[in-house]
Amino acid sequence: MNHKISTQIEQAIATLKAGGLILYPTDTVWGIGCDANNSEAVNKIFELKKRADSKALICLVADDRMLNKYVKSIPEAALDIIDITDTPTTIIYDEPQNLAANLIAKDNTIAIRIPDNEFCFRLLRKFNGAIVSTSANISGEPTPKQFKEISKAVLKGVDYVVNLQDEKQNTKPSTIIKISNSGIVKIIRN
Repeated sequence: MNHKISTQIEQAIATLKAGGLILYPTDTVWGIGCDANNSEAVNKIFELKKRADSKALICLVADDRMLNKYVKSIPEAALDIIDITDTPTTIIYDEPQNLAANLIAKDNTIAIRIPDNEFCFRLLRKFNGAIVSTSANISGEPTPKQFKEISKAVLKGVDYVVNLQDEKQNTKPSTIIKISNSGIVKIIRN
């Protein structure tokens, strides 16, 4: 086990458990994250990003088992997409549960992705819960393609910056697909 990654995971988890915000590499872009069960921490993200809390945020979970904890009923189509997709794909689900109320969209949905990324997987597993993941920018500003493009306001606004700047490769946000419990599939962002 890479000692540097283990140390970063421990420090990130301590920050998350204390209700703080982390800046961390995901399977897509650098993300601002917090405990998805902590509504005060979720509010801190909305404030930092200067984003209306009516705009929903994405959560990351480690695997299908963890996904079951946060979504009442996972449509078969979602499981098929998770199994076959080879690009980062976020799915919007109906009837979320066990999450901070201010994380859930007005139409009672939640956007969740299972990242294919060792750091995220280990962080989520060890934290044993969903973590918010939103791009590391102020709303309306461009999404930073690499760590050096992240604004000083974001760097100062988080409580912990994961020190793995050289390990981030992907620079494209995830595809977002909405799958209703009635089986309707809609591509939101490709």
